[in-house]
Amino acid sequence: MAAVKKDNRLTSSQNSLCAGFAGIFSKTLTSPLEVVKIKSQVGTFHCKKGFMQSFLLIYQNEGLRAFWKGNLVSCLRLFPYTAVHLTTYKQIVHIHMDEVGFISQWRALFAGGLAGVAAALATYPLEVAETRLIVQNCRERTYISIVHTISKTYRNEGLLALYRGFSLTVLGAFPFSVGCYAVYMHLDKLWQEPQFRFTPLQNIINGCVAAGVAQTLSYPFDTVKRKMQAQSSRLPHFGGVDVHFTGMVNCFVQIVKNNGVLSMWNGLTANTLKIVPYFGLLFTSFEMCKQVFLYRNGYIVSPLSTKLAPGVDQSLGPYELKEMKHYLKKRNFASEESSLRKFW
Repeated sequence: MAAVKKDNRLTSSQNSLCAGFAGIFSKTLTSPLEVVKIKSQVGTFHCKKGFMQSFLLIYQNEGLRAFWKGNLVSCLRLFPYTAVHLTTYKQIVHIHMDEVGFISQWRALFAGGLAGVAAALATYPLEVAETRLIVQNCRERTYISIVHTISKTYRNEGLLALYRGFSLTVLGAFPFSVGCYAVYMHLDKLWQEPQFRFTPLQNIINGCVAAGVAQTLSYPFDTVKRKMQAQSSRLPHFGGVDVHFTGMVNCFVQIVKNNGVLSMWNGLTANTLKIVPYFGLLFTSFEMCKQVFLYRNGYIVSPLSTKLAPGVDQSLGPYELKEMKHYLKKRNFASEESSLRKFW
């Protein structure tokens, strides 16, 4: 999930809830594009006739609910993934900081990549479950639920099956990080102004461009990973994959040999089209959720308005503001009590 800017006027739990809500909301609404993308990467028959026909074939063969297969596990995966990623990133950054708290861009990039790998390792079985739930025909189900998918895969194929293709996550992290770094290094030249002056809209555009470039560079690794996650001799049609292989390197060879080099980017259209609405929905829903908490904390006059509450110091944290209000209320009460005594 893309990073959203932390607001110090919200508590840590409120920031986490906003980020979680935004991630679930954006993933759910863009799920049809994710389903088409993964089916295209695996190579199921639905995606042999092009991008638009894929939607029609999936609907005809499996119905409307097929476009939300695997969405629940994808949403559930957000929380442990984010928790592990943030914890690992903070620890690595702390190690590489100098005595004044500075860390170079390359080291920060390395920390982000390593944290991503650690988070992926912790949640990888959920990703395998997501792929298998999406690839199967929901009218002829092999797997019933998330727990059933993981437990059945473990019983029939062993623990390693739940981590099949994980090495490609590590390999794909390098071109992904390079793509992000290349874009963000040139943002000031693109907009002809320093990054601290970027508007929210500019930040959304920056995120979309960075994600588009980074995902395009790392896409072949993701394609092979999805095929490795889906393939199994114990599943109908070997899991729906369009090539059969014996390992990671052989998978690359078989794809190029049977389908050509460009097939490494099958599903890229759906993936690219998903980026803009995903980022737009992510930031919009985050801001909507944040408005509710800002109103609850007393910083704005309404959850439907951005108008600041009069007389409220916006630099104070929520607990500080609460203490300040309590102090002022107590002082006003004491002042009123003193006035009454004088009156009598």
